[in-house]
Amino acid sequence: MSLQHNVNEKANLIWAIADKLTGPFKPHEYGEVILPLMVIRRFDSILQDTKAAVLDANKNIPDGPMKHAMLCNASGHKFYNVSEFTFPKLLDAPDHIASNFNAYLAGFSENVRDIIENFKFQAIIDRLVENDLLFIIIEEFCSPKGDLHPSKISNLEMGYIFEEVIRRFSEAHNEDAGQHYTPREVIELMVNILFENDAEILTGNVAKTLYDPTVGTGGMLSVAQEYLHKMNPDASLVCYGQEINPETYAICKGDMLIKGNDADNIKRGNTLSDDKFSSDKFDYILSNPPFGREWKNEKKAVEDENRLGYAGRFGAGLPPVSDSQMLFLQICASKLRPEGGRACVVQNGSPLFSGDAESGPSEIRRYLLEHDMVEAIIALPNDLFYNTGIATYVWVLSNRKVSYRQHKVQLIDATQKFEKRRKALGNKRNDIPQSAIDEITRIYGEFKESEISKIFHTDEFGYRKITVERPMLDEKGNVVLKKGKPVADPKLRDTENVPMTEDINEYFKREVLPFAPDAWIDESKTKIGYEIPFTRYFYKYTPPRKSDDILAEIMTLQSDLDTLLKGVGK
Repeated sequence: MSLQHNVNEKANLIWAIADKLTGPFKPHEYGEVILPLMVIRRFDSILQDTKAAVLDANKNIPDGPMKHAMLCNASGHKFYNVSEFTFPKLLDAPDHIASNFNAYLAGFSENVRDIIENFKFQAIIDRLVENDLLFIIIEEFCSPKGDLHPSKISNLEMGYIFEEVIRRFSEAHNEDAGQHYTPREVIELMVNILFENDAEILTGNVAKTLYDPTVGTGGMLSVAQEYLHKMNPDASLVCYGQEINPETYAICKGDMLIKGNDADNIKRGNTLSDDKFSSDKFDYILSNPPFGREWKNEKKAVEDENRLGYAGRFGAGLPPVSDSQMLFLQICASKLRPEGGRACVVQNGSPLFSGDAESGPSEIRRYLLEHDMVEAIIALPNDLFYNTGIATYVWVLSNRKVSYRQHKVQLIDATQKFEKRRKALGNKRNDIPQSAIDEITRIYGEFKESEISKIFHTDEFGYRKITVERPMLDEKGNVVLKKGKPVADPKLRDTENVPMTEDINEYFKREVLPFAPDAWIDESKTKIGYEIPFTRYFYKYTPPRKSDDILAEIMTLQSDLDTLLKGVGK
């Protein structure tokens, strides 16, 4: 029996427990009950074999700074439970299920209690008790369908099962699933790109670090670990993440503990204003930050950090307060290890071109391009995400490019690499099939020009915005002079964007002087800007239809209409 079959079978059984909630809970609330109970039941199963040893140690070890470590040693894990209860024992006293269950939860180590509290689980317990469902649901988790003992399900399988159940609840609640759930095929593509041609981690016995500043439920971390495990079981990926939403933070931290990872590496907090990893750098970074989320509440903290220059994360510049995604782009760039790191970050189209020369967005692009940190940008198909149908792009960043990529940026147009879904989920109407993931990864790895892959020097995205002045004329049509020099007429002032790869004077002679011989450049107003007009590079001209063909079609339609009208008149 295949791993995937086992995962689906167990996920189906756990999913079926939610049927007991019908009525008192709406379908979109099922996950709020099942996910925390699934995490707690797994912990209960893991601790089963050392329960007696933990209870004995708890009686004999005095309170103090070493007690936590000694209890973890007794449990054999990074967490424990010192209550006398287990899930099966809770069923021995149906009339006291609520108080006993709360006592059982209170017996967990602090890291597990943190997960439970962030699930806001007490309110759920109260609703279950109010509707006489707590005993029934715990009983279901004690049945064979809820057996999550490590002897039956490995950490790897449990991780897959948990992720599958998260996915199903996210899709069932698709109106806001995209707030914390990135479609798996998008993550798989990003992970493939992240590790492509990285021989050290794909073949060596090494340990690397991975960070997600918008970790959500931890899907990106999970898929990256799975991929690496398949490619190289000898390598390890130590995962870190920060999440602002308490419930999704709890899911992610629970997932990390379930898989045997160090859950203390998952932090709760606002990444923009309270960096929990302020002194850390990472080998790899993955992120799908929110689009169009304003940063008004974090404005003071962000601006204070911006004033630190490159000693902070936002030294390059600040985007409009209405959209924080370019702040996250800078965070990812700033968190790469100096010895060499790579990041894949999802953005919408705005960071490619928004903002005038020397505006915040332009300065952020300028920094990334002039420091040769943009390795590639991949345009994804539309309608991939649950909460938006707009165009999205994956920015591939690196602070240690291989020699043949230095000072080059690869643009890949993968907008047509999709297949339609049979059933839409919110705005998600398309998927990227595995064949397309493989093809896009191959195109990226080959680093060659083709119909959907174009390569540019970083300078080709830069331009100088020059101010073109023309003289003011008096009533007689004479040029107004001041200290012997023409006075500029602000009404005739114009600007031109001169590509960085062109000489300004040559451009001026060719593009301006033939049409305005009296014009000049005010060099004091020249600004430098950067933009990446992605769609322009892949635009395909479609010639208009010939007028004769259009006329012939009109005549045919007219003839058909006349025939129909004659039939009506009979």
